[in-house]
Amino acid sequence: MLKLAFYGDDFTGSTDALEVLAFAGLNCALFLNVPDAATLRELGPFDAIGVAGASRAMSPAEMDEQLAPVLAAMAQLSVPLVHYKVCSTFDSSPAIGSIGRVMELSRAAFGAGAIPVVAATPALGRYGLFGNLFARSGTDGRVHRIDRHPIMSVHPVTPMHEADLARHLAAQMRAPLPFANFTLPMFELERAAMDAELQRAVEAATPAGAVLFDGATAAHLTATGRLLESLTQGRDKPLFCIGGSGLEYALTQWWREAGTLPAASAAMDSFDAVPQVLAVSGSASPLSALQIDAALAAGFAELPVDAAALVAGRDAEGELARLAEQALQALRSGRSVMLHTARGPQDLRIAAMLDALAVQGMSREQARHEGGRRLGERLGALVDALLRAHPLRRLLLSGGDTSSQITQRLAPDALRVAARLAPGAPLCRSIARAPHLKDLEIALKGGQMGQPDYFVKALHGTRRDLFIPL
Repeated sequence: MLKLAFYGDDFTGSTDALEVLAFAGLNCALFLNVPDAATLRELGPFDAIGVAGASRAMSPAEMDEQLAPVLAAMAQLSVPLVHYKVCSTFDSSPAIGSIGRVMELSRAAFGAGAIPVVAATPALGRYGLFGNLFARSGTDGRVHRIDRHPIMSVHPVTPMHEADLARHLAAQMRAPLPFANFTLPMFELERAAMDAELQRAVEAATPAGAVLFDGATAAHLTATGRLLESLTQGRDKPLFCIGGSGLEYALTQWWREAGTLPAASAAMDSFDAVPQVLAVSGSASPLSALQIDAALAAGFAELPVDAAALVAGRDAEGELARLAEQALQALRSGRSVMLHTARGPQDLRIAAMLDALAVQGMSREQARHEGGRRLGERLGALVDALLRAHPLRRLLLSGGDTSSQITQRLAPDALRVAARLAPGAPLCRSIARAPHLKDLEIALKGGQMGQPDYFVKALHGTRRDLFIPL
């Protein structure tokens, strides 16, 4: 029996959750579709599995069509808890990536009952205090309320304008549901009193609401893990939960304290250098701009992507061929390549793409949604062609939607965590039958993840003395 299964609303978030489980010592893998029993037997056995999705970029109508059957399939897994894994910053909106709509859809698959929502991921600098979300910024190192965060408050698709998560999620529902809070002071209680507070919160949120868990420390998460496990008892279907990778931290920390986890291996603490990498950034965050700057300073060949020409131009195929030719020339010369669609939020290329789609009759909202999708699909075709023409050992993808679209196009059978690279953005190894994907290492990161040297570190590795050429 699996201990946990999760669905990630994009690929970067999926590898974030997978990282926590793998580094805790669990045998786990990430799939592109809900695996059947035969696949689990062939590739397993597993302690936990994940399914990498793309619902973060879906409209509610698309969720109704595409996500509902996935949730139904996950409800049939032999597992006590199913986690709908969202970005730890909870960025979403009523129109795109609606977490509220997911909560409504989950009722058909998992039945009625209070949905636990875990707000905190202290390991990534995410904190929940009295229902409000705070996050550390990778640009200035300070902790900000999420609606005043220098990156997330100006996210190009789903800017966060509300820090109260109950209000934020309720605004995404057709009919707002009751929320109850398990707040910081409750973690200071003795276990019996803590359990009684949880029961009161669950009753207040029953039959169709949610219980929002605060958290500011690792100890808070460990207690949350114990409480979540208690809620799985006596159920005929898995407990459906929502949160960032703090939920994986919560459960694995509790399992460690309870003595039910295997010993963690140190084998993933370091990784080799490689001759070259292909890096693709579809993120417009300030941190991604710093990471691109560092890569170029380290000698990566720069290939700016004209997003408007690629998704709305008269000769989009010609633009794609031009990019492929330039990238292939640089790779064959032995250089690493840095493809990017923006260097920070002020880059005019994103606005130019939206304007080009508006000329075609799209609203601004439609242009953001459809433009991001088309751009990811075109970049996926580009990366697939480059890997077939010039096999590589390591591929680096930045930006949640971009990473999801490209990985879906490549379509490996599964991913396993290979090594630590940055918190929430590990180095993974693909499990695939296709020769150009077999044992390919892939790192997927959100725009707000990693240090400025992320791409450079991914190239140079942490064991330079063990460099193995192709």
